[in-house]
Amino acid sequence: MANKKTAVVNRWFQLLAEEYPPETARFLMREKDQFANPVGHTIQEAVTGLFDILLEGGEAGSASRYLDSLLRIQAVQDFPPSRAIGGILHIKKIIGEELAGEIRAAGIQPEEIRLFASRVDRLALAAFDIYMACREKLYEIRVQEVKNRIARLLQKANLLEKV
Repeated sequence: MANKKTAVVNRWFQLLAEEYPPETARFLMREKDQFANPVGHTIQEAVTGLFDILLEGGEAGSASRYLDSLLRIQAVQDFPPSRAIGGILHIKKIIGEELAGEIRAAGIQPEEIRLFASRVDRLALAAFDIYMACREKLYEIRVQEVKNRIARLLQKANLLEKV
């Protein structure tokens, strides 16, 4: 898998970009400058890091930095949980498509494939926790903002004493 890292990571990035409207997806894939395209850069960095962790056999905890940066974007953009977490699971499909021949030729045992799939599943479960924490934080911020607006309106109407 390490030999096909670039192809796998690029395909994963492409599938994640395709979750966006077509015009946005084209921009994410075309623009390589991290300052002109911070979302695309963050997604590319996240999938590269996640793939490295999966290859090394690392646990989901070591991937939290990459998951957080990826899922924070999707939470702010109101991705439903199924789409946000589904993006993590794309790696299974990519491995099957990109490496099927190599897997057969190398004689990789089914147990090794199940182990890899299990790591991806644990990554997806960790991703769900991170995504939901991001959404909770967003809702807390929104509620606080509404409270602040109401307090300002009551102050302007002289219905609330200034503190």
